[in-house]
Amino acid sequence: MFLYRIKQFYWAVTSKITSEDITFINSYLDKNEKNIFNKLSSYEQKHSINVAKDVMQIYKGNENLIKAALLHDIGKIYKRLNPIEKSLIVILNKISKGKLKKFSNFKKIDIYYNHAEKGYNLLKSYKKYDEKFLYLIKNHHNDKITGNKELDILKKCDSMN
Repeated sequence: MFLYRIKQFYWAVTSKITSEDITFINSYLDKNEKNIFNKLSSYEQKHSINVAKDVMQIYKGNENLIKAALLHDIGKIYKRLNPIEKSLIVILNKISKGKLKKFSNFKKIDIYYNHAEKGYNLLKSYKKYDEKFLYLIKNHHNDKITGNKELDILKKCDSMN
């Protein structure tokens, strides 16, 4: 797991959005969705693109799940974490065995733990997404929920990226 975290850090600091990525985004997101997607940091955008491409490989033809993968971390638009800050929070979370969560009054820690809920609320406010779609956004880090094929695929692809 440690080597994987180093690889994630490297991906974050070297991530670049390519013209192929832009074409991919344009094929799944509408203008308003692209506007909110573009508020994510470039490394979060690249992460979401990679998750969506992995989802596409596993679950071909499910455009709704691919869109959910692109927007799954949209709650992170409220407070950006640079790769170093995110790495520190991940390390502190591991050391504290999750007790860092009680410091959620700090905005960056709050976003780390609660971006799924924030993304759910943001997308729900647009009143264009069905509950199934919103459920995926809200629960993409909920390890207590299993047996939902689409959510399981989203969680698996998210954890690989």
